[in-house]
Amino acid sequence: MSERMMGPSADPPAHGHGHHHGHGHGHGHGAARSFRARVRHLVTPHSHDSADKTDEALETSGRGLRVLALSLAVLAATALVQAAIVVLSGSVALLGDTLHNVADALTAVPLGIAFLLGRRAATRRFTYGYGRAEDLAGLAIIVVIAASAALAGYEAFRRLIDPQDVRALGWVAAAAVVGFLGNEWVARYRIRVGREIGSAALVADGLHARTDGFTSLAVLIGAGGAALGLPIADPVVGLLITVAICFVLRDAIREVYHRLMDAVDPELVGDAERILAGVDGVRRVGGVRLRWVGHTLRAETDIVLDPDLSLVQAHAVAVEAEHRLIHGLSRLRAATVHADPDSTGGTDHHAPLHDHRST
Repeated sequence: MSERMMGPSADPPAHGHGHHHGHGHGHGHGAARSFRARVRHLVTPHSHDSADKTDEALETSGRGLRVLALSLAVLAATALVQAAIVVLSGSVALLGDTLHNVADALTAVPLGIAFLLGRRAATRRFTYGYGRAEDLAGLAIIVVIAASAALAGYEAFRRLIDPQDVRALGWVAAAAVVGFLGNEWVARYRIRVGREIGSAALVADGLHARTDGFTSLAVLIGAGGAALGLPIADPVVGLLITVAICFVLRDAIREVYHRLMDAVDPELVGDAERILAGVDGVRRVGGVRLRWVGHTLRAETDIVLDPDLSLVQAHAVAVEAEHRLIHGLSRLRAATVHADPDSTGGTDHHAPLHDHRST
């Protein structure tokens, strides 16, 4: 947290007072506080980088790691069963589905590394920590999905040119059902937890698994066609699976691109504006900027205050705004609240009254 008083042309560096407090003591920062209490608060430790926030970040990473470990085990078992039946049957559609399952299982590796990195403390070089490692993991997931699509498409096209009979159709059908059940369970698990902890990479991985499940059902169509004496049905389904993988690739690219470009849900911005507008002493809300760092949010916002407020009073309003914002927005871990005087009424001040940062 820092405060500064500036003239029209001055811009000195902020002076931090490096102090901390937790969220559990029920303090208030409203206008009803006495001047003496406000002064005491001005020189009393205050920061939202408290132990409970750190514990929350570690817990979300821990949940992500548990999801990855369990889903990796389920998908590995599914792929192993399918691979054995591929050797037995020679089904290229089932081969494509198996490759897709293997790729989906392998994406847990870079994502797990990212979650582990994200638990490391910030340094003087990486001042925001290592949360962005999840975005890099998202890029690795995209590469794996693209590679699985290319390999599945190649095998399907090759079998389309040189059709072969598919054997053990009953086993192929059973493998398709196993693939669907395994992938749908993993997809629901990853997407639910990914949204709860704010991990775009984990959500993208869940979407990948969901499409794997539906492509597994498509293998049933190929097996049915082969049973009816149409061996070409198997490679055709293999090509359809390739197309489905490409759609998943598109969705994953969009998800990771939005995260890399600091995109957020516009509803989050609206929620932040409503929270800030409800703080006593805030005349208007200026810009609100949100960005994801890993699976936590950070905010920067401008609020407009009465220009006749003292520094202590402006500080109290800014602290209350920051406090409500952190507690009101899910996944928000840190906020910077910048206070400006209202130049439309009262004394015209051109410089910020107060700049309150909490990390």
